[in-house]
Amino acid sequence: MSVLAIIPARLGATRLPRKPLRLLGGLPLVVRVWQHVIDMAVADAVVVATDAADIVDAVIAAGGDVVLTSERHLSGTDRIAEVARRPEYTKFSVIVNVQGDEPFVPVAAVRGALEMVTVAHFPLGTAAAHASPAILAEPNVVKVVCGAGGRALYFSRAPIPFLRERSETDERDALVRQHLGIYAYTRQALATWVALPPHPLERIERLEQLRPLAAGVPMGVATIDESPARGVDTEADLARANALWHDLYAGRT
Repeated sequence: MSVLAIIPARLGATRLPRKPLRLLGGLPLVVRVWQHVIDMAVADAVVVATDAADIVDAVIAAGGDVVLTSERHLSGTDRIAEVARRPEYTKFSVIVNVQGDEPFVPVAAVRGALEMVTVAHFPLGTAAAHASPAILAEPNVVKVVCGAGGRALYFSRAPIPFLRERSETDERDALVRQHLGIYAYTRQALATWVALPPHPLERIERLEQLRPLAAGVPMGVATIDESPARGVDTEADLARANALWHDLYAGRT
């Protein structure tokens, strides 16, 4: 199957103004994410999808492909769907979404999400990591529970699985998964997702992946052992990301 990787990048972040253009290792964050996805060699083409001319200019200056999309999109998935519908991209049968603020997303997570679609034949794929039970107390960390074959049962900011009896602690701890914001879609599944109306669960939890799940669209979850690095949402995150970048890639331009 031919794979198109799309990196959504919106300029209007509030916690870190002009986030995609902030510098990571001397280049705009969105450019570093684009480089990372290129280096993964998981897709036949990689394109940035954005609502801002400044981001278009930055990506073109780095030699990347970029599409200027509508400013009216409410989610990255809507932005990705617009790009996937463009005539030059209709030849790709699978689309993978890599967030524009995830410069250190594990390659295994992206490959795993894609394999849920291309190998396990789910219409939607995503990824999760084994995690410490400490994340259960953190509402900003999204948890996922899965059934047989890795099929997603539910995503939540709440502590799931919930521990009813202390005697089951070890069994519960073995099932704690941190969701990673990577999505792979068949072309039809992506079209179905964006055509669905928002679901109450999506609005309550503020988790858009609950929309297709509530509609009965199967989503496969690939579980990786690698601990994910944090995304970039704040000034402190950006400082940490720059420190990690220099540790990993000192001398890279």
